[in-house]
Amino acid sequence: MTSEGSFVQPAIPRFDGHCDHWSMLMENFLRSKEYWNVVETGVTAVADGADSSEAQKKVIDDQKLKNLKCKNYLFQAIDRLILETILKKDTAKDIWDSLKQKYQGTTRVKRAQLQALRNEFEVLHMKAGKSINDYFGQTLVIANKIRIHRKHMEDAVIIEKILRSIVPKYDYVVCFIEESNDLDALSIDELQSSLLVHEQQISRHVVVEEQALQVTSRTQQGG
Repeated sequence: MTSEGSFVQPAIPRFDGHCDHWSMLMENFLRSKEYWNVVETGVTAVADGADSSEAQKKVIDDQKLKNLKCKNYLFQAIDRLILETILKKDTAKDIWDSLKQKYQGTTRVKRAQLQALRNEFEVLHMKAGKSINDYFGQTLVIANKIRIHRKHMEDAVIIEKILRSIVPKYDYVVCFIEESNDLDALSIDELQSSLLVHEQQISRHVVVEEQALQVTSRTQQGG
């Protein structure tokens, strides 16, 4: 609970390795604190003993104080392992530029990995001879890798993907599932359970047919 007229202080955005997203959040945070200018333009350096007016000294002292406060926010946003690599950076601008230089390349790599996973997900199809469990496992591994990249993916997207890429012998089952269920409300586990039941039925029919063929073949040979 907050008292009347007070407000909740915004949390400092934690750096998670996704530089583009974090830098956008952090820039907005620092602008709200009126410290962004020391990141954007840096701190004015004055040589020792240089003549300057009291007004200029006050401006410089103010910049130095803002720089210290801004550095404090940046240090709180970064975990220890990353922090140890930038301790020698003197200004908030130095820290900011160092992070951008180190991690923007990583962000590009992650984007490329995400695009490759999306392509793999789109072209994925169940192969003949694969079991339902195998295909669900294969599909969910790719979907979870996409989610690890902080890309949200609804279960309904995965369900629709499975239904449209399953082998043709399940076409009648797919039609039944689509007609009798709200796919947005259907869970992946429910879909898998339903398809497993039909897989077992299909397997039993195959066994019965093979046994019938064997009996027929033996009868014809005996006759």
